[in-house]
Amino acid sequence: MTPAQSKPTVIVIIPAFNEENSVGKVVRDIPREWIDEIIVVNNNSNDLTAVQAAAAGATVLDEPIQGYGRACLRGIAYAQNRQQKPDILVFLDADYSDYPAELVELIAPILANSADMVIGSRALGQRQSGSMTPQQVFGNWLATWLIRLFYGVHFTDLGPFRAIRLSSLVALDMRDETYGWTVEMQVKAAKQGLRSVEVPVRYRRRIGHSKISGTVKGTILAGYKILTTIFKYA
Repeated sequence: MTPAQSKPTVIVIIPAFNEENSVGKVVRDIPREWIDEIIVVNNNSNDLTAVQAAAAGATVLDEPIQGYGRACLRGIAYAQNRQQKPDILVFLDADYSDYPAELVELIAPILANSADMVIGSRALGQRQSGSMTPQQVFGNWLATWLIRLFYGVHFTDLGPFRAIRLSSLVALDMRDETYGWTVEMQVKAAKQGLRSVEVPVRYRRRIGHSKISGTVKGTILAGYKILTTIFKYA
């Protein structure tokens, strides 16, 4: 695959809450030859997240009400209202735990028309020691096992680094505004029979402190929301 090939319009959406030390690195590491626009959704940050994202070349949107899913929905609404609607949306976290250059591997199955949605699997890739907490590893295993049990689709991860056709995403009618965003996408994709694949991605220790897995409250709330979302659509 080379940039000379006919390529679709690809938009990257990065939800960001207080990631001033990492968001610029994420934006700058994205391979621009494949990307039409990088959108950072500033999700009620009280630091310089928006400034750093803009300085790195991203389009910055504000979503004042906190919520990972809410920030993603804000980015999607913007993408849909562009004069040239994107063919593919890529979602990527702002904490620099993923390797943005691997975006090319993520969109490759969609470009080859062999998939509608691609999940970057940390379970299949190389994880730096300490990049995921034991509760994250167990939670991913449990959630993906339940998805396989109830929906008959085998995933290994609920990784946030993912790519999906805009038309497929619109058909999923995403609703979750908080912690259940990633799992909602996967269970709805399973129910609708989307062609979903996983590709291995590397994962490193994030810059800064996690607002979810870094606290007991965040871990419990995220786990509860993920499990209830799986059962909700079963």
